[in-house]
Amino acid sequence: MNLLVTGAAGFIGSAYVRTLLARPEPPHITVLDKLTYAGTPDNLPQDHPRLRFVRGDICDAGLVDRLMAEADQVVHFAAESHVDRSIEGAGDFVRTNVLGTQTLLDAALRHGTGPFVHVSTDEVYGSVPSGSCTEEAPLRPTSPYAASKASSDLLALACHRTHGLDVRVTRCSNNYGPRQFPEKIVPLFVTHLLEGRPVPLYGDGRNVRDWLHVDDHCHGVDLVRTQGRPGEIYNLGGGTELSNRELTALLLDALGCGWDMVEHVTDRKGHDLRYSVDWSKARRELGYRPRRDLTSGLAETVAWYREHRDWWEPLKARLG
Repeated sequence: MNLLVTGAAGFIGSAYVRTLLARPEPPHITVLDKLTYAGTPDNLPQDHPRLRFVRGDICDAGLVDRLMAEADQVVHFAAESHVDRSIEGAGDFVRTNVLGTQTLLDAALRHGTGPFVHVSTDEVYGSVPSGSCTEEAPLRPTSPYAASKASSDLLALACHRTHGLDVRVTRCSNNYGPRQFPEKIVPLFVTHLLEGRPVPLYGDGRNVRDWLHVDDHCHGVDLVRTQGRPGEIYNLGGGTELSNRELTALLLDALGCGWDMVEHVTDRKGHDLRYSVDWSKARRELGYRPRRDLTSGLAETVAWYREHRDWWEPLKARLG
């Protein structure tokens, strides 16, 4: 079986590929990644005999068509994903997340490739004051990033409804774990503290997120690929909600630091107060459930960054 995985030089996609390649009989995997600032080929075991790495853009219709012709299935991680960057400029997010996804869908239709797993985010639901969003909840994205992901979700689902392409959509909560690019809150705060720098906490820190270890997310994505139903959406949550202030306290404690290392900064524009997804459908249909508890998962993540400064210091230098 030949599997095309987009965006797999990044945090989540590379974790997914490493998981598959660790199996006794892994599929043949082609990774397509543009290697933007957040991607690095060092995240992948490039000498693995069943892995082929192709540097390229998912908006390149000719390249995508050639790779799709060889693929039996697709898992689509490639995306611009940082909310702050999308607020500063939405163009790259629309191009990659919307036009890039449509380019992949068009090629999959031409070659009859499927399942096509489209990896999305809980941010498409917008802020959730109470309760949790099921897959039937309306989409109310706030940021340009979330709006571009919601748009790509709808394009993927429309491709199923109109053309019958076997599309399956996943929407996950906030991921954490090793090899996450150090602009997101967990690696940013951990690496700042390791450098002896204060951490920038938005506003009063009341914003709440549900935390999911990247290994659990990858497990959920593969359950959807292998057992999910065509045309369906599956929420993948972690089951552990924390305010950003509570998360900061855990990270300070893990690094032996006090609140004097916290700098309160002006809140992000349109900062959603809370995200929460109901993942009972994935549990009921696929047997999905998170297997990593936050306490040990965070401890292992902090230890990884402490031991791999050679990985994150060059990447962090790109941020200035």
